[in-house]
Amino acid sequence: MLHGRLVARPLAAAPAAMVPYLRLMRLQAPIGTWLYLLPGWWAIALSTTSGVRLLDLVLFGLAAVFMRGAVCTVNDIVDRDIDARVRRTASRPLPSGAVGVGTARVFTAVQLAVTLALLIPTGGRTVAAVAASFPLFVIYPYVKKFSNLPQFWLGLCFNTYAFAGSLAVTGRITAPVLALWGAGVFWTIGYDTIYGHQDKEDDRRIGVGSTSLLFGAATRAWVSLFYALTVAGLLWAGTLAGAGWGYYVLLVPFAGHLVRQLVTLDIDSPDRCLRLFVSNRWAGLIVFAAALLAQSH
Repeated sequence: MLHGRLVARPLAAAPAAMVPYLRLMRLQAPIGTWLYLLPGWWAIALSTTSGVRLLDLVLFGLAAVFMRGAVCTVNDIVDRDIDARVRRTASRPLPSGAVGVGTARVFTAVQLAVTLALLIPTGGRTVAAVAASFPLFVIYPYVKKFSNLPQFWLGLCFNTYAFAGSLAVTGRITAPVLALWGAGVFWTIGYDTIYGHQDKEDDRRIGVGSTSLLFGAATRAWVSLFYALTVAGLLWAGTLAGAGWGYYVLLVPFAGHLVRQLVTLDIDSPDRCLRLFVSNRWAGLIVFAAALLAQSH
């Protein structure tokens, strides 16, 4: 299975005592880190007029690893009983007993502290924005227990890194970055709806909600709408930023990538859903490249 290969490779060389904690951080599946990081990089690139600072990109990248790790650890603490009843997640460190709840809470605090420390050189407002977003992530695992719309909440909070990127460069949240954030929200709803189809039978059995269950056979149509709004939001962001032609040219292959996802989507194939979800790293990197070209006229 694809998922098994993705999990096994990065942890093979790690000391056995570290493996449960690396799994709590999801280092075995870095796609989530990429999807959290990329809107931050978009905002950094689109906000600058004098060239992107490599240090900002590196610090944002490292901080994203620990922030995503902290968020995943909290999610696992809240979902430990649910995870124990889902085939794909039953072997995670908390439901399997490899890590205790108290230890996981301490580990969360350490990861959050490292995240904020890494971002200090980018400015106090950046640190404050990321710290303020953390409670939104804490709420996320509860949303699926009373709603079919957890992907909407995930989109709202998962793209707040764009605000941090804007603050790091300009000291404020600009109009183009608000548009980037909106585009990211719809992108997240789309790709996470695809991802959720891996667990739909387990979710239905244990009574938790998702847009994958809500949309069902109409998933392709709904994801098409969300992806269209993603492209519209990116076009709006470019217009507000006065982006050059290179930005718009690169949005064409980005849109093509999304169309390919929609054409090849099979909601009844977990492997296909995972492959399409993971492919969004490349989609997001195309947008980053476009943002780098935005100031080239």
